[in-house]
Amino acid sequence: MLMTKNHRPTTRTTRGWAISVLHEAGAIRECEEHGWMRDRTDPHAREHAVDVARQDPPPGLSPDAAALEVREVLDSIGDTCPECPSD
Repeated sequence: MLMTKNHRPTTRTTRGWAISVLHEAGAIRECEEHGWMRDRTDPHAREHAVDVARQDPPPGLSPDAAALEVREVLDSIGDTCPECPSD
């Protein structure tokens, strides 16, 4: 049986790539009702996403630049959905 390594789907932007890494690591999740990305505020998932970015950066980015992109995208995502009513 032939085994292959699963790779993330190709994305057109580094921001899209970073969102994919954050989502796979469980650092962000999608609002089920509106589709906005929300920060889960899980420090372990955040660090895991940064580690993944360093270990497997997209073509053209250094490991440090990839980690920085993940951190910048995470900083731009809030922990609430802008369309959900606040409690």
